[in-house]
Amino acid sequence: MYQNYFPALSDDQLNKFHRMEKLYREWNDKINVISRKDADNIAERHILHGLSLAKLVDFEPGARVLDLGTGGGFPGIPLAVMFPETKFYLVDSIAKKITVVQEVAKALELDNVEAIACRVEQVEDKFDYVVSRAVARVAKLLPWLRGKVKKDSHGVITGGIYLLKGGDALQEELDEARQAGEIIPIPNFYKEEFFETKKIVKITQLSRYYF
Repeated sequence: MYQNYFPALSDDQLNKFHRMEKLYREWNDKINVISRKDADNIAERHILHGLSLAKLVDFEPGARVLDLGTGGGFPGIPLAVMFPETKFYLVDSIAKKITVVQEVAKALELDNVEAIACRVEQVEDKFDYVVSRAVARVAKLLPWLRGKVKKDSHGVITGGIYLLKGGDALQEELDEARQAGEIIPIPNFYKEEFFETKKIVKITQLSRYYF
């Protein structure tokens, strides 16, 4: 599955993705970090879904990426395998989920992952990129990032904000937030039925309301 969409993957990366599936199944039996109905579809619904961002963004070496509300580690853990020279900071307020993230990252020997149990408002660093999956409406999420995203005086973000979302009301979300953004259908990249309603919201310049 992975090679179909990312033919340049190394043997080490492929091995890590397959080990990742097994690790999450094992952890999910102990701690419910992903929904039970998705447990048999981890490759498609979690790993490949997270990797859709790699179809849009080539996270450069040394860049700092915040995964806001990472849950069990998505999309941050798959992206950390894909971009081993990029630093990923995975943040979630639920400590037991961060414990799983830390253990999975350790088992996969991902030294480019730092997992932190806290609210995003408590994070003091600045980041080149922000990624997130189904955490909150845009109008609620963007204020959490105030002071945490590297940008110029015009609000142009060094890297960008990339939100994995579903549904048909995403333009309404952007309008509600008074924020410009591009909505990219994931079926542009993947053919599986699961992705029919999945999209990426791309924000590269923050509205003045979020400076």
